[in-house]
Amino acid sequence: MLGHETMGAAAQKNEGCLMSKISLARSLVETLPFGLTGLFNPWQDRCPHDTASNGPAEKLNRLALHLDCDPEFILAGEAPGYQGCRYSGIAFTSERLLCEGVIPRIPALSNRLSNRRLPFSEPSATIVWKTLKGLGIEERTILWNALQLHPHRPDSLWSNRTPTPSEISLGEPALRILIAAFPSAKIIAVGKKSEKLLLEMGIPTAGSVRHPANGGATQFAAGLKDMM
Repeated sequence: MLGHETMGAAAQKNEGCLMSKISLARSLVETLPFGLTGLFNPWQDRCPHDTASNGPAEKLNRLALHLDCDPEFILAGEAPGYQGCRYSGIAFTSERLLCEGVIPRIPALSNRLSNRRLPFSEPSATIVWKTLKGLGIEERTILWNALQLHPHRPDSLWSNRTPTPSEISLGEPALRILIAAFPSAKIIAVGKKSEKLLLEMGIPTAGSVRHPANGGATQFAAGLKDMM
């Protein structure tokens, strides 16, 4: 009987932790503008290529599951891409990886996220998760971005563009909240824009690594390994 009570208490504790992470996810999202031309908010805006079962609420729930850990590391990238966070709601995480059920704390998808014929597969997402797993830190890492809105060309939703400095600054409030929520986590900047924003914010980091996009996979993996 005591065993059942202990198991019940543990289940209630886990449920309470997840609820707190949903509150954290909401507080992060509430700092971000939405409905802006050329900037897509995955947790507030609805994309015409989202499936019926993948609206802002579903992306928020996945973000909460991703945050439901005691991280040793927070990797802060630059901005979401259309092949990754735009549909998954999690930085450096693609629809394909979620369909395969290889992302910690998130069950394999039973429904598609986009109405594209094949699930989106983001090269940077594949590289990042492969590297984290190779180092054995995938369960202890949270992924985020300096700018949490997807910057795209106004004439093409399925495009990525370099965010402007003023757009990057839109992500500062959420980044501060995330770092404050996990004060013992080591912050690692992924890419120059993230490194610059963290420096301007006065946030101490464990270092920076090359962004894996555009031929940076080897340098990203080597840089992160060196930090371990």
